[in-house]
Amino acid sequence: MAKEEKEIKCSFCGRTKKDSEILIAGITGHICNHCVAQAQTIVRDEVSQRSNNSVFSGIHLLKPIEIKKHLDEYIIGQDDAKKTISVAVYNHYKRLMQNSAKTPAKDEIEIEKSNVIMVGETGTGKTLLARTIAKILNVPFCIADATVLTEAGYVGEDVESILARLLQAAEYDVTAAERGIVFIDEIDKIARKSDNPSITRDVSGEGVQQGLLKLLEGSVVGVPPQGGRKHPEQKLVQVNTKNILFICGGAFDGISRHIGNRLNTQAIGYSVNKEEEVVDKENLLQYISPQDIKSFGLIPELIGRLPVLTYLNPLDADTLRRILSEPKNALIKQYTYLFEMDGVKITFEKGVLDLIVEKALEFKLGARGLRSICEAIMTDLMFETPSEEGVKAVNVTLRYAKDKLKKSTLNKLKVA
Repeated sequence: MAKEEKEIKCSFCGRTKKDSEILIAGITGHICNHCVAQAQTIVRDEVSQRSNNSVFSGIHLLKPIEIKKHLDEYIIGQDDAKKTISVAVYNHYKRLMQNSAKTPAKDEIEIEKSNVIMVGETGTGKTLLARTIAKILNVPFCIADATVLTEAGYVGEDVESILARLLQAAEYDVTAAERGIVFIDEIDKIARKSDNPSITRDVSGEGVQQGLLKLLEGSVVGVPPQGGRKHPEQKLVQVNTKNILFICGGAFDGISRHIGNRLNTQAIGYSVNKEEEVVDKENLLQYISPQDIKSFGLIPELIGRLPVLTYLNPLDADTLRRILSEPKNALIKQYTYLFEMDGVKITFEKGVLDLIVEKALEFKLGARGLRSICEAIMTDLMFETPSEEGVKAVNVTLRYAKDKLKKSTLNKLKVA
């Protein structure tokens, strides 16, 4: 028995049982603890190398023109914003690929991040633009609301909670999350209360902006995967934000006054060029500059980390009419499909769509208001039709639509 015990060796390195702390028996051989540790290192290095090579394999990176064409299928108008964001996204992911395949000759060239800030009225498509971009590229995407963020230690959410949402969207795959897209909505709500630095602590304004700096710039952040304050005992996940694209959006209500003041100031003096194009006072957002964002209340450090600035045009009647029926996910197409699932074909009189657009403009809710108006008209039909036997077709008339809107709570809205 003693002789047989001496003959047991590791099938990989030949160590005997005496030379090993642990000798694990298999079906036809043995492996020692030294070989297990070495194999673990080899596997980890191989997986890491493959991960680096394939980190971009799932990204469907298209050229800027192709990205815009895809955006056109879902979003009507906003050509300037679509061009700007297409170029920014394309350059950002080219930057990532350049970093992963750098040659010695190009080591000194460091392409900076192209984080984006979008300014536009409510319901003009800021969130839809960001969500559609992420869908096209097939990368993890999350939406964070800046209104709930506060400085660490105060009631509200820490800025790290933004990355916790991205981790969840990436199914806790840190490598995937580190090449994702974060959309921070309502960025204008963290503007400081005055143009001057606050004397007292501004925990939900300037304080949040200071906290966002490290995220936008690119640093390794300890992220509580389940939310830091509710589960203080959990281990932090280290996430590098260097390659995460941040897209910020906000309505910046009242910024047109800042733009108007700046344009009027520039129009004084001997250097005025009388041949300059006339300022479009109906849409001052198209003249927006980082200076206006600063005047509104964002700190210069934050603006500097959002180098790409674009705007979204207000929606007019023609654009709203097209939004109702043209995009791939248009509201009318959604309702048509819902009724088709019950074997019913639904049609709309032309005047009905014009009425919906008219009311949306009246309530000043943008494209988001179209859904509320449609629901007010369609709720009774969607409630009754599935239970009615023999109904194969439904036609929504203008008279019916007006009657439903008249009885709905929407009719009680007071327009400012």
